[in-house]
Amino acid sequence: VQSVLDMKSQTLRKDGMLEYLQVEENMESIGGLDNLKHWLVRRKRAFGQAARAFGLPNPKGILLMGISGCGKSLTAKACASNWEIPLVRFDVGRVFNKLMGESEGNIRKVIQIAETMAPCVLWIDEAEKGLSGTKASGELDSGVTARVVGTILTWMQEKTAPVFVIATANDVSKLPPELLRKGRFDEIFFVDLPNEEERSEIVKIQLKKRNRELGEMEMKKIVEASKDYTGAEIEQAVIAGLYECFEEKERKLTANDVVNAIKSFIPLSTTMQREIDELRDWGIVQGRARNASLKVRQIPSF
Repeated sequence: VQSVLDMKSQTLRKDGMLEYLQVEENMESIGGLDNLKHWLVRRKRAFGQAARAFGLPNPKGILLMGISGCGKSLTAKACASNWEIPLVRFDVGRVFNKLMGESEGNIRKVIQIAETMAPCVLWIDEAEKGLSGTKASGELDSGVTARVVGTILTWMQEKTAPVFVIATANDVSKLPPELLRKGRFDEIFFVDLPNEEERSEIVKIQLKKRNRELGEMEMKKIVEASKDYTGAEIEQAVIAGLYECFEEKERKLTANDVVNAIKSFIPLSTTMQREIDELRDWGIVQGRARNASLKVRQIPSF
């Protein structure tokens, strides 16, 4: 199996539009997001013949929208690992070519290759950057972007091959409205800043990853100090704390090392507060997306 995957990955490298990723992450690598993880785990067997005989169609995919650094990309990797199928990353921007007709031909080629790789997870990272601009496409690029995006949307709606699409987006306002229509995705999940329980899980995961362990009271200090910080920011705080320990005669890591690192930088929740509030309003307050976390955060009223 590995030899076949290696040959397929070499084929993908030649084209450059799709990238085969070998992942080590699993569901235990994700701190929190229990609703999302439960949804994915319950569909692990959905690509088999037993599911077809039971009358189930192949799952189409999910859209993960929300705050940057809170586990969307990690979820795509963990999903492929848990389902034991290849993960292929699709950079929509690489499809476009200055030659007339090349872009449309490239997207058809991408779809063909993805279906050849099936069953697989097709990860469209930062989808808003590659799928935006359809409204002005007729004036700026003779409609190329609109045709490429239209081909993608039609394929997502009509595809029967077991290609599970995971699209991640930080700014849902830039996505074409047609993408959010039911039938393109099975579900839309909103990924928020980690709550207290999730931050505790994230800290434990990051410490275990680096063969470190702290007591319950020390863990509590880090969890309290990291309120409104993303999972990526908590990870960087742990790393920064370890750098300090390493330079000071490789001493043992303490909670104060991580807390001091946390306090040394301004979190994304502060620098992008307005954008985050708008995302929550669109996804949770207006009920357009399911919360990826089991315990819902307190959402301010608008």
